Amino acid sequence: MTLDHLTAPLVETRLPGLTLWRRGKVRDVYDLGDRLLVVATDRLSAFDVVLPTGIPGKGVILTQLSLFWFRLLGTVVPHHVLAAEVDEYPAELRPFRDQLEGRSMLVVKTEPLPVECVVRGYLAGSGWKDYRATGAVCGIPLPPGLREADRLEPPLFTPATKAESGHDENIPFAEMARRVGTQAAAEARDKSPAIYARARAHAESRGIILADTKLEFGVADDGRLVLGDEAFTPDSSRFWPAAGYAPGRPQPSFDKQYVRDYLEGLRWDKRPPAPPLPPDIVLKTSEKYGEAFHRLTGSPLPSASAQESFGEFLVA
Repeated sequence: MTLDHLTAPLVETRLPGLTLWRRGKVRDVYDLGDRLLVVATDRLSAFDVVLPTGIPGKGVILTQLSLFWFRLLGTVVPHHVLAAEVDEYPAELRPFRDQLEGRSMLVVKTEPLPVECVVRGYLAGSGWKDYRATGAVCGIPLPPGLREADRLEPPLFTPATKAESGHDENIPFAEMARRVGTQAAAEARDKSPAIYARARAHAESRGIILADTKLEFGVADDGRLVLGDEAFTPDSSRFWPAAGYAPGRPQPSFDKQYVRDYLEGLRWDKRPPAPPLPPDIVLKTSEKYGEAFHRLTGSPLPSASAQESFGEFLVA
């Protein structure tokens, strides 16, 4: 399991002649008409602020791990991916192979739901803080006496706003329905726990606890609700090693909690600009992401030039 940590991180793509639709916290998205080109950079955000220091290889890991999950979850929910190899892209994209290989996806254009669908299977993070203060998580009452990192059955569905900058905000289901429509809201609410359950079962088989996740959906031209953006990556999910799991305390993590913990120890008000990360934190974070990929997929750490054919994953 190797990754060239000496390679400079790709923190911003530059693809002259293409229409940049948006730069998100991590992904650069280009408009190709009826399709989008999504490129996962090596940017890292924490506390909803993009950090000035990139994590080498992070975008490749996010992309390849998402492709793994899209394939695994294909029988549960359709996804937005059309192709993920540069050789299968339109000719005008191939000159940018050095920025696209391994870290990009050509996807169907959908109408994104303006909410994040959060599923919480364990009491952690902001959910734990909310429970300690109110006895509930996002307004959902829970039994008294629960401990940090306790398993929640059934998992909780807690939608949130999607903020381009600043913090996402939890909203009740009624507000989600008002924003996206009753039918789409109900379908996303029903599909999200099923998707999480399938992913959690796989993660557990690999010795990893999938504590929580956030999912994003879009509506395709044919009206189908399609899973988009990313799926069960260290950026969108909280992963813990099953070995040594013990409720009542914080758990070691395979996600960017390592960076959050470092930043919590600084005198930073969690507003831009964020402080740079020292080399040892960058290296350790890269290793955490790499270990999550290896343990979840059973495959070696991907390189930008090595990826599996995605033909079998095409959107039907």
